[in-house]
Amino acid sequence: MKHADRSILIIEDNPDDGLLTIRALKKLNFKNITLAETGSDAMEYLYGVPGNKSQKSLPAKPDLILLDLNLPVMDGFSLLKKIRSDQSTRYIPIIVLSSSGEDSDIEKSYELGANSYIRKPVDFLEFEKAALLISEYWLTLNVPSGNEN
Repeated sequence: MKHADRSILIIEDNPDDGLLTIRALKKLNFKNITLAETGSDAMEYLYGVPGNKSQKSLPAKPDLILLDLNLPVMDGFSLLKKIRSDQSTRYIPIIVLSSSGEDSDIEKSYELGANSYIRKPVDFLEFEKAALLISEYWLTLNVPSGNEN
């Protein structure tokens, strides 16, 4: 599978940061990008709507998740814990992409199973470079465990 065909789930409540991330990834020719603006939206995307019998099938699980920590309703830590505790999603690489540089946030992210923690660059060109490095490593160079999906 070409890296441009890999799917990315961005979980970000800030519309500007969400669009910036999508723009940077599209510039790298990624086409399969989904934006979830809340932890609840991400849960619905990953696991479906509880009790919805009419839901035919769920989208394929993403190949990479970019997760902001500061989310409404369900924060990024709770979502990270849930994703790692579920057999169907536990091996998806999760990159925390946050404006926080607090040691406690970084430490807790890794304790809960984040694969990487990156502070969001403020400048678009720096953000674009970060997106390129993330996508090259996690979607091109990294060899998955084989336990996915």
